[in-house]
Amino acid sequence: MLHKFSPNFQHIVDIAVIGGGAAGFFAAIQAAKLSSNKKILLLEKTNKLLSKVKISGGGRCNVTHACFHVNEMSKNYPRGEKLMKKLLPHFMTTDTIRWFESHGVPLKTEPDGRMFPVTDSSQSVVDALLQAARQHGVQIECNREVTAIQVAENHSFVLAIRQANTLLQCRKLIIATGGSPKESGLEWLKKLGHRIVPPVPSLFTFNMPQENITQLQGIAVKNAIVKIVGTKLSCEGALLITHWGMSGPAILKLSAWGARWIAEKNYHFSISVRWVACASEEDLRNQLLHCKQQYAQRFISNYNPLHMPARLWEYLLLKVDIPVNKKWCELSKTDLNRLVNILRNDTYLVSGKTTYKEEFVTCGGISLEDVHWDDMQSKIVPNLYFAGEVLDIDGVTGGFNFQAAWTTAYVAGRAAAMSLR
Repeated sequence: MLHKFSPNFQHIVDIAVIGGGAAGFFAAIQAAKLSSNKKILLLEKTNKLLSKVKISGGGRCNVTHACFHVNEMSKNYPRGEKLMKKLLPHFMTTDTIRWFESHGVPLKTEPDGRMFPVTDSSQSVVDALLQAARQHGVQIECNREVTAIQVAENHSFVLAIRQANTLLQCRKLIIATGGSPKESGLEWLKKLGHRIVPPVPSLFTFNMPQENITQLQGIAVKNAIVKIVGTKLSCEGALLITHWGMSGPAILKLSAWGARWIAEKNYHFSISVRWVACASEEDLRNQLLHCKQQYAQRFISNYNPLHMPARLWEYLLLKVDIPVNKKWCELSKTDLNRLVNILRNDTYLVSGKTTYKEEFVTCGGISLEDVHWDDMQSKIVPNLYFAGEVLDIDGVTGGFNFQAAWTTAYVAGRAAAMSLR
């Protein structure tokens, strides 16, 4: 869509990158690396660069995930799995590790596969990206909000910059503006002819204001299975009880896979929790019967054969009307059945969501059907490229969203630079 401008002046660059986040910086760095004699400009609408990188992972920045097989890695993207399967061979986890190590940021792997800087500080990642951008000659300008884009007859672009009342002309344009909480935030891209998949939140925790399990806030279970009742959606992993409901990897992954369904339900639905993920019903029943025989005179509340937190064990016993002073020898068949059932199918009502820490991830954005998957170039507007969360692509928790940013930006940045030749 064409727009009329009344600027004070105009200047020209070879490649402009809109967005000063992880994808924007990485795309600009890759483009500049292949275009040492070209002008690469990165525009950020606020006065803060890499702000999401700075706060992610509780200030540690979960750079990527220790998964080294493309097929396995791509399965961690509820939206964009096929695209990531195609792109990851170009810039995989190993490439991310190698890039950061070569820029002075060695990474370490935690038991759950998440990878962080050895420094445990996101500032290390921020500094590496800033230094690399400057090293390769990327020009960075903050407080530069693009308010309109005009496509010229020669397929170059003219951008209107609000704060400076400036026209900027560029031969290639990379958009890496991140996710938008509302579809209206992507209207400017819709005007160029792109289809927008309506954005909804992903990676959030579950609020349970009507459930008294919140009294156990701070208790964590290493491995549980959480299902959304009435669907096939199910995720396994660690679960954390909070003062507002439930969080932890199992919940966050479930929120990602079920993002659209949950949004349609207006964040009111029920979940079931299997507190002992690894045990079959038969094994669980046999363990409890063994306790009845071997520990007959001990209180059930004082001996927990499943190694779960004591307060949670006691809470579940009381929930199925088994008194804390009841002995194992007094466990009836009805008690046993109730106990087995609640350990395998404990239900809770979810009424709302909470953003995970200070991070905000959306599913939705530019339809992947409008993008050439080999170079991330728009099918609608030649010489326009996309990278990062502005696309309808998102991963589960654990470093997968940052890997998508590095990978899509790598492909987009290099493709834009190569097309200048």
